[in-house]
Amino acid sequence: MARKNLIEISAPNPERMDAVAPRDNRPIAGFVPQERSAAPVGGITKTLGNITEKMERASELERQLATGQTIIELDPGLIDASFVSDRLAIDAAELAQLVEQIREHGQQVPILVRPHPETRGRYQVAYGHRRLAAAREIGIRVRAVVRDLTDGQLVVSQGQENSARTNLSYIERALFASRLEERSFGRDVIMAALGVDKAALSRMLIVIRQVPLGLVNAIGAAPDIGRRRWLELGERLEKADVEKIIAELSADDARKISSDERFQRALVLATKKTAAPKPAVTKTQVTGVPVMIKKTVSGATFVFDGKIAPGFDQFVQERLKVLFQEFNKDRGA
Repeated sequence: MARKNLIEISAPNPERMDAVAPRDNRPIAGFVPQERSAAPVGGITKTLGNITEKMERASELERQLATGQTIIELDPGLIDASFVSDRLAIDAAELAQLVEQIREHGQQVPILVRPHPETRGRYQVAYGHRRLAAAREIGIRVRAVVRDLTDGQLVVSQGQENSARTNLSYIERALFASRLEERSFGRDVIMAALGVDKAALSRMLIVIRQVPLGLVNAIGAAPDIGRRRWLELGERLEKADVEKIIAELSADDARKISSDERFQRALVLATKKTAAPKPAVTKTQVTGVPVMIKKTVSGATFVFDGKIAPGFDQFVQERLKVLFQEFNKDRGA
């Protein structure tokens, strides 16, 4: 019996102990008890679910950015121009008009950029240079689609967008083709970028070879001047003083007229024939003979004085054959 009672005492009943001795709530030094969650397993499950959902949303965003399906806003200061230019210059009047449109209605069409291939954290424009310039001027972030593009994909996107919007002149498109060729892009890539066939591309490259870049820059984009007129100018330049034409088109008065008008002036200047310099003339006269002899590099002219010796010219003319025979005889001919 005593052993049974001892066992019962060694295994105390919690309810009896609570009744006998009150619980000491003082914490052990350095230990702060934590409140126990009512449903610890459910809370952890919920937290893990939120993390998974956020990871899925981030992955989806990355996927959409990679395929160019999401429009984001970028700081224009982080965006560089395309590595190949397709414009001579952004027209100041057109840019001012675009700035006002974006101020009033916002940027309706996003630009296309790619992560910069050489500088981490920066971007490079495929198309939308004017919209980017307008956003910079206004001081706002630019709406853009970010897409991973190779160099070839970038120039094709750049050329096709400009062709679709028809805001590049013929000479700008020809320059774009020439610059792509200089960078060793194949004809198939250049044709795809410009949306032209092999014959049209060949004519573009002929124009660029015939019309020097300095003259193209002096003329400008010339938006109303097409292929035929540029080819005509190129042909006329073969016999023209190109440097003189460039100088005249670069003068202050010429810069005030439109680019199309400068082209017309260049065409007129190229058409004017340069007057050949007059050959140097040496005049001699035989003493006692009423004849003046005028010599040039290419020949001589005999001028008879009809007042002093009328009919002498006819007399000499009748004896020219005999004189020529004597000349050949003396030469041993």
